[in-house]
Amino acid sequence: MSAEQLTGKVSTHLVDTFVGQKSFLVHPQVAQDLLALKDAATQAGFNLCLASGFRDFERQMLIWNRKMAGETTILDSQSQPMDVATLSEREKVLAILRWSALPGASRHHWGTDFDLYDRDSLPQGVSLQLEPWEYLTGHQQPFYAWLKHHLADFGFFFPYQEDRGGVACEPWHISHRATAQSCLAQLTLEVLQQQIQTSALIGKEVVLDNLESIYNQFITNISQ
Repeated sequence: MSAEQLTGKVSTHLVDTFVGQKSFLVHPQVAQDLLALKDAATQAGFNLCLASGFRDFERQMLIWNRKMAGETTILDSQSQPMDVATLSEREKVLAILRWSALPGASRHHWGTDFDLYDRDSLPQGVSLQLEPWEYLTGHQQPFYAWLKHHLADFGFFFPYQEDRGGVACEPWHISHRATAQSCLAQLTLEVLQQQIQTSALIGKEVVLDNLESIYNQFITNISQ
C-alpha cells in the first residue's frame, strides 16, 4: 500500500461493501469475512451494525483539531471531562490519544477496523455513546460476550481489549488480524512523520517532537 493509503489520504485501496442497509468502504481482503461475521451474528439473534468503518485523514484531523482547540471535550481514562486549561499542549496530546487516534495513524484508515454494536439492544430513545460500560455491563454486554467467542472464527480480534497504557479499552473496536498486521507493518515511523509534517494538524510540533514515543505507546502497543 502507498503512504497515502496507509494514512487515510486516499481510499483507492477500498471497495464499497453493503453491511446491513448501508455501504461502507472496506479493504477487499476483509469484506467477505466481515459479511460472514454479520450473517453469523444475525443467526445468533443480533443485529450487527457498524457505528464506524473507514475514516479518512481529514475526518480524523477534524476530530483531533476540535479537541485541541477546545471545541470538543477531552475525556480522562474514566471517560470524565478534563479541565484543559490546566493542561500543557503535550498533556493535551497524550490525553486525546487515549480515545482518539492520531490522524494518519488510525486503524480506521485501512478499511480493516470497525466499531460494532447491536442495534436491537439499544434502548428506545438512547443513542450509542461508545463507552466501555455499554459493552462490559450495559445494553451491549450480551453482544460483546458473543463477539468474544466468535470473532476469531472470522479472522478478527480486539486490538484494544485491555488497557495497556496506550489507547483506552475499546470493546466495540474489531480488527481483521492478518490484513491489519500487514498495514501496521507498512506504517513506519518515517511514513507517518512525512504525512504529519505536511498537514494542518493542531499541535503538530509537539506531536512530531514526541512521535517515536507516541508510535510505541499508542500505535503499535495493542492487545494480541
